[in-house]
Amino acid sequence: MANRLQMAKVNTIQTLHARGWSGRRIARELGIDRKTVQRHIHRATSDDSNAATPAMAPPGSQVTLACETVAFETVLSAERPSSPGSPGRAGAESSGDTQAVLSASQCEPYREAIERKVAQGLSAKRIHQDLMMGVEGAPSYYSVRRFVCCLTGGEALPFRRMECEPGVECQVDFGKGAPVVQIHNDRCTRKRSHVLRVVLSHSRKGYSESVYRQTTEGFIRCIEDAFWHFGGVPQTLVLDNLRAAVTKADWFDPEINPKVQSFCKHYGIAALPTKPYTPRHKGKVERGIDYVQNNALKGHTFDSLEAQNRHLLHWETSVADTRIHGTTRKQVGKVFEEVERPTLQPLPATRFPFFHEAQRSVHRDGHVEVDKSYYSVGPEYLGRRLWVRWDSRLVRIFNGRMEQIALHTKQEPGKFSTHDSHISSRKINGVERGAARLLDKARMIGPQAGNWSESMLQVRGIGGVRVLLGLVNLSNRHSFAEIDQACAIAVSHGAYRLRSIRSLIKRTAGKQNTFQFIDEHPIIRSLDDYGQFVKTAIAKEHWT
Repeated sequence: MANRLQMAKVNTIQTLHARGWSGRRIARELGIDRKTVQRHIHRATSDDSNAATPAMAPPGSQVTLACETVAFETVLSAERPSSPGSPGRAGAESSGDTQAVLSASQCEPYREAIERKVAQGLSAKRIHQDLMMGVEGAPSYYSVRRFVCCLTGGEALPFRRMECEPGVECQVDFGKGAPVVQIHNDRCTRKRSHVLRVVLSHSRKGYSESVYRQTTEGFIRCIEDAFWHFGGVPQTLVLDNLRAAVTKADWFDPEINPKVQSFCKHYGIAALPTKPYTPRHKGKVERGIDYVQNNALKGHTFDSLEAQNRHLLHWETSVADTRIHGTTRKQVGKVFEEVERPTLQPLPATRFPFFHEAQRSVHRDGHVEVDKSYYSVGPEYLGRRLWVRWDSRLVRIFNGRMEQIALHTKQEPGKFSTHDSHISSRKINGVERGAARLLDKARMIGPQAGNWSESMLQVRGIGGVRVLLGLVNLSNRHSFAEIDQACAIAVSHGAYRLRSIRSLIKRTAGKQNTFQFIDEHPIIRSLDDYGQFVKTAIAKEHWT
């Protein structure tokens, strides 16, 4: 079909050139590049016959050429003066040319049947199918299509505008957001963002929010934020067939993501995906995306996604809501506040509990991994498998009976979240417990030990905490009196090293006491008694 149309345009170019039209005018009227027009004119003038060779076409192609001729005559009618006495001259000529085309078509023997089916509103494809079923040697589909085109004049029906009552519908779509530029360690990174816009179809009140990825969670959270921004929920949600929301696109029976279905059930709203490749079904938000990109974000860069969202929220309230809409001719924010807000459904008591759920093993360090971040549990769960539920805000950890045992805030990838209660007391050293606790233990040894410890910390600073821990550990091998006496001597000499305390304890330690053996005591028997026992035992053994 493309070759036949091209040949018809070539004939039109040559005919207009023969009538004296310039190449520039021909290119402007036919919508063709001027160089292409000049090339075909040159080919025509260089040919001896000065005429284009007609292309070989299948049966019925004369209709196409004739239709192009009708269009060509329409172009020429612009330069013909129309006399008051003959206002319909161009139309009459076109009508006559069309009748000539129809008479040359293979469909002429079936004119009445085709006209009847056209009047019923049947398509050319359906008409051709009916002719194939009832007639042998019926014309081809392309002949039927060209014949129907000439009968109907080739006029397309206008689109039907779909207006909604207040609170009935909102439309949702993603678009390209502003870049996020960040500088870390003298390196500049540029991240791409996506902006999601939600537009109420009646008032055109909108809400915009940017995200890095078009995920299901991001999609749900943005729409949820829009509902809380509106202060209510519409009845239907018209959305595109994006993967975050629609698993399989189908105009009659689409498969919607289960989490999106749960979200719609939580808010009492019906999700209605549009027909695939039909953006006009959500034309209000399609134009709204262009409005956000060209008015709010064009020419802007942001250092974070939060900064971009703050800018969008300010723009919605200060610019988008105060404008006079081109279609409704009313101020958007005023129509929303006075007409549409009262008709919205009330918000639920809580937000949608969107979460992921999976089993995780407790590592040797007492943490579980979630989205490349790490969260602590009690030491009694080491090596066990636990259930974890997480969303964009919180991470909840459950045992086998689904009892919550830990709650953490969501961390960035590579970060650790550790609760102090999850660290075993045997794994907490004295330094971690703090200098105040060690000072209390030193004072329990004796007053001189407490004075030495306080003075040592003032002199040694942070490094003295370990020295203080060593002083307390000396009580495992020496008495409190010995340590306190050594500390008193050390304070008098200004010695604040642990080795000084150890040396003083060794010097002042007393010698081991010795005891003198006694020969006689009331409870000690004499050696003669033991001798008599031995004789008696030997005699008894001899007689037996």
